[in-house]
Amino acid sequence: MSEKRPVEHWSDVTELASTGEILLPSDPLDRVLGQNEAIQMAKIAATQRRNLLLVGPPGTGKSMIAQALSLNLPVPNHEIRVVKNPENSERPLLEVLDSKEVVREEDLTAETVGTLLEPKKAPANVAERLGFRCKKCGAYSSPHDLVCPECQTGKTSAAVNAPFADLFGSLMESFNGQPTLAGKDRVNTTRTLPDGTEETIVFERAGEYIRMLDQKSLEKRSQLQGTKNKKILVKLRRNPFVMATGSSETELLGDVLHDPYGGHEKLGSPAYERVVAGAIHEAHEGVLFIDEISHLGNLQRYILTAMQDKTFPITGHNPQSAGASVRVDAVPCDFILVAACNIQDIENILSPLRSRIIGNGYEVLVDTVMPDNSENRAKYAQFVAQEVQKDGRIPHADIHAVEELIKEGRRRAKLDEQSNSLTLRLREMGGLIRAAGDIAVVDGEDIITAEHVRRALKRAMPVEEQIKNKYGSYTKGLSKDVSSAQKEKSQYYFQNEHVPDDSMFN
Repeated sequence: MSEKRPVEHWSDVTELASTGEILLPSDPLDRVLGQNEAIQMAKIAATQRRNLLLVGPPGTGKSMIAQALSLNLPVPNHEIRVVKNPENSERPLLEVLDSKEVVREEDLTAETVGTLLEPKKAPANVAERLGFRCKKCGAYSSPHDLVCPECQTGKTSAAVNAPFADLFGSLMESFNGQPTLAGKDRVNTTRTLPDGTEETIVFERAGEYIRMLDQKSLEKRSQLQGTKNKKILVKLRRNPFVMATGSSETELLGDVLHDPYGGHEKLGSPAYERVVAGAIHEAHEGVLFIDEISHLGNLQRYILTAMQDKTFPITGHNPQSAGASVRVDAVPCDFILVAACNIQDIENILSPLRSRIIGNGYEVLVDTVMPDNSENRAKYAQFVAQEVQKDGRIPHADIHAVEELIKEGRRRAKLDEQSNSLTLRLREMGGLIRAAGDIAVVDGEDIITAEHVRRALKRAMPVEEQIKNKYGSYTKGLSKDVSSAQKEKSQYYFQNEHVPDDSMFN
């Protein structure tokens, strides 16, 4: 296989056998076609932590720019947790740990695991007391077996020689709601070290194994006791890109789950365990991307508040829920907002929110075409390689297939009344590449050719064009598709609903 190499001009592409030989850029922002101004602003936004509003039609790379921006940010450095409040359970406390504290705690947890032993490798008396070994015959079995499978002797003191041990165990399991196990859960012993001192050794059940904890592990475990009654709300290792397009109020702002027992101390779930982070909190130290932001309506006000304060409380939003009275204040949400919309929706974005974006960021009108030159034709070849890699189920394309795609890119640019240009409505072009790839796969070919692209153009044709080609016009197609009953209804509707009122008196 040939060594992959970058392509900067069309002459670089013509020397390749297929797009599989193209070396893709390591920076995700360099994988975005055209949109030079938007890419420049995105790089500034990543470095300076600025907000962006991207305006333009669907399929021009707005979401790709937002995602690429997030990958240019430093990795998140904080983990957010909620902690039980012993004084007021409905007001859980907040704990924010930096990466060093989280890693130190993880190391501490790893040191408390101890050593896992097979029951046969543990001391015999320990295995007996934990319910793995039969005291009578010495056979080993699961602690779930209350009676030894070998000699039919009960493994618990209460069940020795009991003829109904299995039945008794099943009844206990149904009453307790958990399996009944033979023996104890934990056994404490001691051992003498080479220097003559004694240390405590603890053996405990760990499923079908026995965990052995020495003095060091026990000390580490005691240090971790303070981490109980906590819940991780936003993990340290997380995706810095959070998409909140079309989110509901609870998905965007967080919520407190309902507890049918009302958070009862013994029956219900504690309030801190029911707190759920919203998208604005999960995007802390990262990017919050909202496409069609105007469709969020009044929820835009909450985004504005979160951007201003860089914190936002989490509370229950359902007044009928047991979580309605629970509240966690000042949960961090310091994110970069990347919003997107179509041109006609600009007026539906709240003015204060736009002011906040402009005051600490940029508004960019994305391009729909780019100049048809050597550099951008090479970009088209790179785009084909990217789409093949992203899809994972289609082969790469040869040079003639890329030329056919470029020809289609020119045609679509002309539909936007742009000459000497290539279209940047790349979602549709990506669909064309996949359609051509599917045809190649069905044909048993290991590469996409120009013929596959030409056939894909017919298959990937919008249904409006299919109707026009078949019937001559959309109106004629509609008349062929409508039944006689629908036609009569349409005539009645036209005559009775669309005739001016004064015409009935003529």
